[in-house]
Amino acid sequence: MERKVTRFEVRDGVATLTLHRPDRLNSWTGRMHAEYRDALEQAESDPAVGIVVVTGSGRGFCAGADTRALESHRERGGYDAGTPEDLACPGYGVRSEFDADFAFQFGLTKPVIAAINGPAAGVGLVLACYADLRFAVPGAKLTTSHGRLHLPAEYGLSWLLPRLIGLARANELLLSSRVFTTDEAFEIGLINGLFSAEELLPRVHDYAVSLIQSISPGSLSSTKRQIYTDLHRDVGSSVKEAQERLDQMTTEADFREAISAWLEKRQPDWRKG
Repeated sequence: MERKVTRFEVRDGVATLTLHRPDRLNSWTGRMHAEYRDALEQAESDPAVGIVVVTGSGRGFCAGADTRALESHRERGGYDAGTPEDLACPGYGVRSEFDADFAFQFGLTKPVIAAINGPAAGVGLVLACYADLRFAVPGAKLTTSHGRLHLPAEYGLSWLLPRLIGLARANELLLSSRVFTTDEAFEIGLINGLFSAEELLPRVHDYAVSLIQSISPGSLSSTKRQIYTDLHRDVGSSVKEAQERLDQMTTEADFREAISAWLEKRQPDWRKG
């Protein structure tokens, strides 16, 4: 797919997916939604990619739904996602619960890190919350925003946010749609770390590279799959699957390489692909 409102590049095993409508604070459109899914499908299928970093161009991460699109919904008398019928479906087919917008990221084999470089509202906050890890600049404004627009909590955020920060805190943010900052988000555990605007992308990139180098791709994939699958089941099933995965993964080449590297006090050379 031609990239008109996103940018995509791979360096050091890290795919950086940049929302690119800086004049509109990277507000979300049907075109951006389609390109976002296409880029994640590209990253998922590329053996050279170990981790995906999502960020925004210019001053913002994603200011939510584009106001022109909202005006169009009003004039049309209803909602139109504005996406093509042939949307890419990365992460689909793993669990039926994941086969939906943004939830499909739980089915990806590669971690997604949000580098929140500025304001994130509505679907922009949703996008950040569905990432596996979140880092941000201090003082950026965040909001669910839906309440002020006579909308429901979007894209399963009413399911996800309580699991990230607890029910009481999530209820307050969801019911009030108030603006809060990344500093508060860090204090309540929604953000994993704060870096200056100059440091954010370099620090997130270096962190992603350190994961790629120190953690086997099979372990990253397996752990991510366990985390999101376990949100839907009992602890006994989690223990049973963990044992099955242990039995399988200890027969693999990356396990032998991990032990050799640990004994020899060197960086492991992970199997690619």
